[in-house]
Amino acid sequence: MQVKDLQPRQGKVDIVLDVVDMGEPREFEKFGRSGRVTTAVAKDETGDIKLTLWNDDIEKVKAGDKIKITNGYVSEWQGEMQLSTGKFGTMEVIGESEEAKKEETKGPDEEEDKKIYEEAEKSLEELEEGLEEKPDYDEEDIKDE
Repeated sequence: MQVKDLQPRQGKVDIVLDVVDMGEPREFEKFGRSGRVTTAVAKDETGDIKLTLWNDDIEKVKAGDKIKITNGYVSEWQGEMQLSTGKFGTMEVIGESEEAKKEETKGPDEEEDKKIYEEAEKSLEELEEGLEEKPDYDEEDIKDE
């Protein structure tokens, strides 16, 4: 299943997604019970969707994780679809997102580093030259004032 296929009030959702952003968890109390909830953003190659995480699931996942939701549920709130595990679904972290893997394997940009170094060296040389130059005024001019 893919994000583009999801519909409001759809159950039995089995999907693999990359978590791209995590919101701040907030606490609530309802029917005399307290809990925590947060909203994350998850995506696949077809789009993104808000992901509602409850209680212990909040600690299991972080931005950059690849997750699998089994038997999830799509709700709609303020005209926007939101995916959650619902009452009967599960969520598991199955690895890192493709973007997180790319960031890890991305080495230093040697060309960029060289350019920055050369610019800094040039600025330093200009500064040193400026210090070596004689002032364009005489000491006598200063004494007169």
